Amino acid sequence: MIDLSRSLVTAIFAGCASTVVAAPHEPADYPAEVSPAAQDTAAMRVSLKDVDVVARVNHLSDVSRVDLAANPVKSSQEILRSVPGLFIAQHAGGGKAEQMFLRGFDLDHGTDINVSVDGMPVNMVSHAHGQGYADLHFLQPEVIEKIDFDKGSYDMTKGDLATAGYVAFKTRDRMPNEVGVEIGMHDYQRYRASMSLINNRSESMYFSGAFLTDNGFFDSPQHFKRLNAMAKYTKWNSTSRFNIILSHFNSSWNASGQIPERAVDNGMIGWFGSLDASEGGSTSRTNLQFLHHVDLSDGTIVNSEFYLSYYTFNLFSDFTFQLNDPDNWDEINQKEKRMLGGGHVDLSNTFYVGDRMCRWAGGAGFRYDDIRDIALYHARKREIIGTYSLGDIGQSNLFGYAGMEINLGNWMINPSVRVDWFHFNYADKTAAEYTDPGVGQAFVSPKLNIIYNPSNTVQLYAKGGRGFHSNDARVVVVRDGKDVIPETWGADLGIHWKPVPTVMLNAACWYLYMNQEFVYVGDEAVVEPSGKSRRIGLDVGLRWEFLKNFYFQADYTYSNARMTEEPSGADYIPLAPVNTLLAGLTYKTDRFSAGVHCRWLGNRPANEDYSLTAKGYCITDINASYTIGKLTFGAAVENLFDVKWREAQFATETMIPGDDAPVTDICFTPGTPFALRGFVSYRF
Repeated sequence: MIDLSRSLVTAIFAGCASTVVAAPHEPADYPAEVSPAAQDTAAMRVSLKDVDVVARVNHLSDVSRVDLAANPVKSSQEILRSVPGLFIAQHAGGGKAEQMFLRGFDLDHGTDINVSVDGMPVNMVSHAHGQGYADLHFLQPEVIEKIDFDKGSYDMTKGDLATAGYVAFKTRDRMPNEVGVEIGMHDYQRYRASMSLINNRSESMYFSGAFLTDNGFFDSPQHFKRLNAMAKYTKWNSTSRFNIILSHFNSSWNASGQIPERAVDNGMIGWFGSLDASEGGSTSRTNLQFLHHVDLSDGTIVNSEFYLSYYTFNLFSDFTFQLNDPDNWDEINQKEKRMLGGGHVDLSNTFYVGDRMCRWAGGAGFRYDDIRDIALYHARKREIIGTYSLGDIGQSNLFGYAGMEINLGNWMINPSVRVDWFHFNYADKTAAEYTDPGVGQAFVSPKLNIIYNPSNTVQLYAKGGRGFHSNDARVVVVRDGKDVIPETWGADLGIHWKPVPTVMLNAACWYLYMNQEFVYVGDEAVVEPSGKSRRIGLDVGLRWEFLKNFYFQADYTYSNARMTEEPSGADYIPLAPVNTLLAGLTYKTDRFSAGVHCRWLGNRPANEDYSLTAKGYCITDINASYTIGKLTFGAAVENLFDVKWREAQFATETMIPGDDAPVTDICFTPGTPFALRGFVSYRF
């Protein structure tokens, strides 16, 4: 079977080796170990003792290596929770991308955070539901090898949407032969398998797939189904390597949606009830990626990438119920199809000034989104009864960047600049006459990072830079090219300190300013001004291996977010997080692991004058697993203490049966109650 697989791969991919383009990778040396099981064992033994405090701009990524080794990601929902200070909320039955919160931002579904997998962007610009929509459900947690992230807009390689920060995932080059089953409460089932088709010193190829079904804990079953599949081929030689990745996922679901708290208080529905059980949707994404890394003879390192995606989205929601149409209700249908293609090439090399080694780097790339029939319809029980908007979008982004790392002994200075050029086209199919004006704009993003390492245990740093997120193409056209690219200016002052080999501390004070922007509200097909804002905050993190095999981690964040052009008391930014805390304790040996993790999100304003409160919560999860030979089994509990909590919350004007006039109150999606899951996996 291995020989047949090798012949098949050679036949398909031999002609691609010289033309593959790709994303950044680790050095191209031959892998020293071809056993996925041995690699897993080595990865899980990464500890704080292995992490040095060195002059790196994205020092938090070193922390994530240890976090991931101690607490491997176990579900799609946990993928983003691995970023310190990042909170998520699901409010549409599990199939919709999570709402995210970071650094005083309600990020919606990805408007101000740049997310990528193996260099391919996850965010969808000018999306039917919201700008920067980032659905990570195509990424299987088992294939994640590395998580690179940083906060702020200080990395020249991260452009559009990277205002609060970025998260970049790298998938594994090798996977074990393994099957697994997970069964839980609320009719939860997940079946997965991975198979290594080629696995030798110079080549690897594997397949990984999973199928999930879940009825959920709501009164109305969500009938959630998701299918994931991925194949990855890797070829190494002494100076280069390339990857070819093919992945696909699709899902469908029903949703109970967001419910007004007054409907629960007056007994109209229960805590897990619904006013419109026809909400839900379906989505799919198919990706093809080519990645290439080469070490040239002069020391130059070249990383290149090309990706192509086909994506569909079909969502039914009802946020206002009888506010606009008392007879048919206010259900909307957001829908689109798109082709997404792009790539980039990065180069870097080192040089010496005296005896000081310095590094230069640069790159260029492009992205194009071809979006067809992007629509907002009026629906009744998933039947279309009207059209609010319908059109086609073409959006281009060309970019280039260059920077240097100047080594001055204990100091490292990293100036850089990024240039982006955007072009937007929108053809409105509801207009009486065809118009497609097309609007273009360039944006320059200077950045400066200064790092001081007085010793190999302490790092002080100052970071600053300009960032941005592009606006929806429909905003650009409606406003005739004004305010195309809202800008941000940010700065961090921080410390990264390792007082003893088993303790690591990090802290940062930060500031972020955002200028006037206009946001396209996909749920209403209108343009809404949001004004200028500023955010200040504090991030503190602790990692501690205080006993053998024990690992403690904690991350606290404080954010103060305000609009700068509104009077005091009416200047709150709705849903902006104020206080958050993530904490966990893990015990892990080669065979056994157990952990308890808590996440706390404090109260926050739900509207501009803080007359309505999005209530906070504290949730505790536990997990344990044990390995006997090739068999691993375990269990996990979500919401151990069965806390009654609100996962997603919004201040919304609605009308429901029994109302004489519209009412603005909190609409929420209830969070997961106590949920037990057991799993077993077998390697062969």
